[in-house]
Amino acid sequence: MLQQQNKYLEMTIQTATPAQLLIMLCDGAIRFCRKAIDSLNENKHQEAHNYLMRVQDIINEFVITLDKKSSVAEGLLQLYDYFIHRLMEANINKKAEPAEEVLQFLMELKNTWVEANKLAIAQKTTGDASHA
Repeated sequence: MLQQQNKYLEMTIQTATPAQLLIMLCDGAIRFCRKAIDSLNENKHQEAHNYLMRVQDIINEFVITLDKKSSVAEGLLQLYDYFIHRLMEANINKKAEPAEEVLQFLMELKNTWVEANKLAIAQKTTGDASHA
């Protein structure tokens, strides 16, 4: 069963658009951030550390894959840097509040990307129809 799930996940990743990959990464960051918050609240510090590091890894992936020529790149880089800072703060101080703040931002960011992806698909569909 696990092997089938892994094959499905691999196929999903291979066929996903860049926007879909970004949304999937954001889903992972949100999931790990929630787990980190729960772990911090339960004083499971090593577990929280592991989850916070996974969120940071995903945010670093956002930075690596960001189109630096984009008009929003500088703002996103600053936002990602802030996320990393707050996650480190949560990890060092063993407090959930900074991670909760990042979680809220990640959820808003995901919603923005979902809407942008819908708009891009709609524009592409409209553009394809006008060329037919």
